[in-house]
Amino acid sequence: MVSNHHSSRERAWSLLPALFVVLLLSFSACKKNDDSTPTPSTVNDLINNGNGSSNQFTIFRTAVRQAGLSGALSQAGNYTVFAPTNAAFQAFGYADTNAIKAAPATLLTAVIQYHILTSKLTASAIPTAVNTPVQTLSGGTLYITKGASTSATSTTATSATAISVNGARVVSTSGEASNGIVHAIDRVLLPPVFGDVATTIQGIPTILPTASFTYLNAAVTRAGLVSSLTATSGGPITVFAPTDAAFTASVPSLTSVAAVSALPVAQLQQILAYHIVPNNRLYTPLITNASSLSTALPGSILTAGVSTTGVTVTGKSNGTSASNITGPDITASNGVVHIIDRLLLP
Repeated sequence: MVSNHHSSRERAWSLLPALFVVLLLSFSACKKNDDSTPTPSTVNDLINNGNGSSNQFTIFRTAVRQAGLSGALSQAGNYTVFAPTNAAFQAFGYADTNAIKAAPATLLTAVIQYHILTSKLTASAIPTAVNTPVQTLSGGTLYITKGASTSATSTTATSATAISVNGARVVSTSGEASNGIVHAIDRVLLPPVFGDVATTIQGIPTILPTASFTYLNAAVTRAGLVSSLTATSGGPITVFAPTDAAFTASVPSLTSVAAVSALPVAQLQQILAYHIVPNNRLYTPLITNASSLSTALPGSILTAGVSTTGVTVTGKSNGTSASNITGPDITASNGVVHIIDRLLLP
């Protein structure tokens, strides 16, 4: 009897190590299950997923991939991405992903990098101010405005806390990720790839073939105002740039470069000065309806109009024929250019 008792006890003790191992494994498994929380999405995930089944970033996603930036936006870090919606790309002339794939790789990379900051900037962290400069992944500068105007050219941003970047409006925030945040914007941002205002006007037709400025370039040269459009001192300038068709629409006799160059220098200087707003980087969200814009022509103003269909400017001698801004908010290194469809007459 004593021998059987000892044998039972010895067997029980011999089972304890095995039981301990089983319990340890069970505990480890439970702990592993408890810790299996979902990994936070990355900025790249947000761009890929968009709004679920109705992804508003399909074209931008392709652009990011073509630019070779998907990997970077999937890694640890702090990024802010201003992502143009599909509608923004289509308005810019890129109908679908195939159009993006056909774009020059170097230009596409420069454009996409210009939409990305290397710091996380939530809507609440953006200061209430006009044209706050922030640095982009490409080393360029974006200008962010918050709450500067209650007027808007779209129904998506009409509150006093509206946010715009280089004139493009933030229409929604697609959420925060583990490595940053994505803000949806209603326009593609163009970096100042051409340089100053003068070279930007010369370069615009290479990206917008429908815009021609041969008359304006001839007028600037004849009036001796090239240096005024290239200057980096004295503050930024805003230029309303009339196309060739805009010259003819206002003055039917101006049908050639020769006709423009034949105008008196003093007259050209007055007309061109009337198209410049000095000391101001004036993006369209900063323009309010019925406001007066002081020009570089002393004592002369333009009258602005803002509606849900767009922004206009009217010269004193244009009567009721307003000039439409057909190509808004083109950033230059020393200012901003707006393409207009009618010459402004002082």
